[in-house]
Amino acid sequence: HPSVNVVSILSLPLPELSKKLRDGSLPPDHVFYAYVGKALQIATETNCITEFLQESETQLRKTKLMERQGLLYGVPVSIKDSIDCQGHDSTLGFIKNLNKPAAEDSVVVQVLKRQGAIPFVKTNVPQSLISYDCKNLIFGQTRNPLMYTRTPGGSSGGEGALVGGGGSILGIGTDVGGSLRFPAAFCGICAIKPTGNRLSKRGIMSGVVGQKAVAAAVGPLAKDVESLALCLRALLSEDMFSLDSTVPPLPFNEEVYSSTKPLRIGYYETDFFTMPSPAMRRAVRETKQLLEEAGHTLVPFELTNVDYVIFNYCVRGMFADGGSSFVKKFKGEMEKGGTGMFFWLAKAPHWLKTLLSWISKPFVPRLSSIIRSMKENTVDEVWSLHHEIGDFCHQFIAQWKKLNLDVMLCPMLGPALGIGYPGKLSVAVSYTMLYNALDFPAGVVPVTLVTDEDEEQLKGYKGYYQDWWDRTLVKAFRGSVGMPVAVQCVALPWQEELCLRFMKEVETL
Repeated sequence: HPSVNVVSILSLPLPELSKKLRDGSLPPDHVFYAYVGKALQIATETNCITEFLQESETQLRKTKLMERQGLLYGVPVSIKDSIDCQGHDSTLGFIKNLNKPAAEDSVVVQVLKRQGAIPFVKTNVPQSLISYDCKNLIFGQTRNPLMYTRTPGGSSGGEGALVGGGGSILGIGTDVGGSLRFPAAFCGICAIKPTGNRLSKRGIMSGVVGQKAVAAAVGPLAKDVESLALCLRALLSEDMFSLDSTVPPLPFNEEVYSSTKPLRIGYYETDFFTMPSPAMRRAVRETKQLLEEAGHTLVPFELTNVDYVIFNYCVRGMFADGGSSFVKKFKGEMEKGGTGMFFWLAKAPHWLKTLLSWISKPFVPRLSSIIRSMKENTVDEVWSLHHEIGDFCHQFIAQWKKLNLDVMLCPMLGPALGIGYPGKLSVAVSYTMLYNALDFPAGVVPVTLVTDEDEEQLKGYKGYYQDWWDRTLVKAFRGSVGMPVAVQCVALPWQEELCLRFMKEVETL
């Protein structure tokens, strides 16, 4: 339409766009087709979209006849492949899941529609979702919109690429080890992983079904924090609570989000497991300094035993059956790439794992620990593992309360790794996965770009273990000048609004 100024529509932040849609100064079809056009362009460049939701055009026509109600009236929204949309596949990148359309919308999609939003595309994921790259046999590799040789992160990688490239103003993804936070950080946008049960997970497919050790969550990705807050306001409505009665009926707490009282903020620069890149360290330091100058109190927080958490809670918790149900999913699908060794391990008999773990311990302690964690557990062992994770969570909270903290500032892995590297660097999820094991809300905000000086300092990067993983990680970081680096903002369980308030503070400064 010649009279439509697409550029000005695409430049509007979500709160402003939704206001204009609601007050009638922007027609929904102008917005819809502006984003469809831009999404098509970004999809051509990055290969991030798996499917156009044809019924969105019918919904658009209905929207024009409706009362302009709902916080997201007329807003086009992108949806991760693993989130059910009626009549469409949720493939998880598996060929066997093709042509098995979902019978109904997931609860989150139902609520979005009731709030007037128009889900218009589904986006790409890595095969099985248990990866922070974004590639599968059906749709191929998704690229980072800021640098095509880089991964957009995963598993909500298609979302990261589409929102980061400007082809969607609001995306919905999931996170079980950093799957919202990696794509946001790698593509230079914001995201929040809420407490596992704050938003409904009904109708959302998971990579490892039924495991309870590491909490999965569903959450939004957007260009800025205000947009994430608007999305949570819309989702935390009566509709959500009546459609899924297992979700605690906690509406969005405006008072906490809009508060301006100074915060007590814990912080750390490293988890002593994955050595931060120079840019990651600088991101935390500079953010800490700005927060202090703005009148907040910053308190050093001592992280301990992250290696134990990663191996004994995360790896062992997610693959408590020795990885057999995970491997079963790949039957008849190609087992290639970074997961090759993992499959071999999962299929190896117990005595062989024990032997390999023992042999490799002096030379590659981390590999030894992973092999040891991949054992098949008895029911008794799984129960005591869950008990131990519960204890760990309470100890962590006790340490937090002893320092009287409101929130925590933490590093976020970055810059974006080269394509193909995440599969070789599963250990680098330590910064994000900690908060899935704890089930704390955690968001990411981009704060800086990689400089020439950061790149120069990488030459001295050794890592804490100086093993194959550390040597590979430094290669994966190289050549990233100008790429975004984020920090993580964390709050205690159910404190999403406080987490967002802290993220907003970081973003503003």
